[in-house]
Amino acid sequence: MTTLRTIVPAAPSAPAASGAIHPDAEPPRLRRQQLGLAPAAAVAAPHTLVVVDHAGDWIADDGCALIEATDFLAASAAAQDRPALVINLCRSYKYLSAGYYCSLMAQARGQQVLPSLKTINDLSRKAIYSLDTGELDRALNDKLGAAGGLPMPVEFSMDIAFGATEYTPLADLARRIFDTFPAPLIRVEFARGGETDAWHIAALRLQHIGALGERQRAACAVALRTIDRRPRAAPAAPRYRYRIAVLHDPHEELAPSNPEALARLLAVGRELGLTVALIERHDIARLAEFDALFIRETTAVNHHTYLFAKKAQAEGLVVIDDPGSILRCTNKVYLADLLRLHQVPTPRSFTLQKSDLDSLDAIEAQIGYPMVMKIPDGAFSRGVSKVHNAAEFGRTAHQLLQQSALILVQEYMVTDFDWRIGVLNRQPIFASKYFMSKGHWQVAKRDADGKAEFGMTAAVPLAEVPPDLLAYALAAANLIGDGLYGVDMKMTPRGPVVIEVNDNPNIDAGAEDSVLGDALYAIVLRDIVRRLDLLHRAGPAL
Repeated sequence: MTTLRTIVPAAPSAPAASGAIHPDAEPPRLRRQQLGLAPAAAVAAPHTLVVVDHAGDWIADDGCALIEATDFLAASAAAQDRPALVINLCRSYKYLSAGYYCSLMAQARGQQVLPSLKTINDLSRKAIYSLDTGELDRALNDKLGAAGGLPMPVEFSMDIAFGATEYTPLADLARRIFDTFPAPLIRVEFARGGETDAWHIAALRLQHIGALGERQRAACAVALRTIDRRPRAAPAAPRYRYRIAVLHDPHEELAPSNPEALARLLAVGRELGLTVALIERHDIARLAEFDALFIRETTAVNHHTYLFAKKAQAEGLVVIDDPGSILRCTNKVYLADLLRLHQVPTPRSFTLQKSDLDSLDAIEAQIGYPMVMKIPDGAFSRGVSKVHNAAEFGRTAHQLLQQSALILVQEYMVTDFDWRIGVLNRQPIFASKYFMSKGHWQVAKRDADGKAEFGMTAAVPLAEVPPDLLAYALAAANLIGDGLYGVDMKMTPRGPVVIEVNDNPNIDAGAEDSVLGDALYAIVLRDIVRRLDLLHRAGPAL
């Protein structure tokens, strides 16, 4: 990996002014008696405190006072007679380490601190910080794409000291990264790849002062002089109207919303005056803190997502997906009967159990080969097989019936793409075309290890959707409820056909939101607010 260091060259030495600290002199330190363990009136609190594990870790800088972490943690809050900017340069920020507690105590004392606990926690996991890197990735590509054809490696890293870097093409980006993740020292790793060969931030890490050499530490001191050290009063916490929890799994391979979509959901929520917070499986005890739950994780009945939906509903929260919708949509046998009962067009279908295996002649007479066989609760093409003859039918049926007492047999319908109509509160909100994966008969093609390769997705304005297809999509979704659904359909020579209704449809950035952009996330959030207003009689929706 090519490494581009960001340490700024030290500025030329200036003549010593009256009262200036000579570089060779012992750096100023605040001892315990200056921090509340002795009368504090004799010592004015400094404008800037630099906290280190060991005094030798930092070079003195005009206007800064040096303090060791043990002394800082022992200090009394009363000793601080005015707000201070605290630069936490401890060697570790791990949870419950001295460095972690220094940032924690600084915030408790009302001091501005770099890095804050939020920054420490945000940079502890890629699943968290990647939610805020979408705009940075775009700026990265703008900068490197306009680099005049300079040869670039496939990956490289860059160090940022207080927002500064010596790599001139990315100087503005370094400052933006610092503004997004305010921390003294950050290592950024960049990489490019994928279908578009685009650049992206592959990793962000907090650096510690102990990893730097003397020259690098001197350069950090120079960079520190350039930042605005004026104490800033913490902004008043905005008063949000409702708190919405978004259940997600950062490790889910095929999550219904990608990280950038989740980031957009949070950003649009802030614009609407809402608190939108990501929660995970282990946060079930926190549900009572929220007014609504929006599930952005693949649902199943025998799964914690269903438990979350049930508990949230019991706590009086507005829930999307609600437990009833999960129950109805995750079983394809139920859906097939429901749609057929209400005369919504579907593929010719049979429900099969072990005792029906001798009835193959009747199925062959009405459907013919190839046929599609499904287990009731499969997702993303799992448990779905195409059979071409009686021998394959028998083998596949025996395999699937070991997983489920009932399986579904349907006619195979050839189309270049499937339609997906997103429906919320009995109204269509988006439409997409899901093209078959290359050389395969399904949208998702799985390899021997179970990894999926998907075909292209193209969002379509609702005005361009065939009216009869849209009408049947609404008819199918409305049989389930008034939640958020994705109706999968095919346009065939005999007209629109509903394949299934999903209770947890994908809303991915760059796919389903391609037509509406942020407006799609606003539609979902406004509908949650509408439900909350009805529940609490709180007035008109946003």
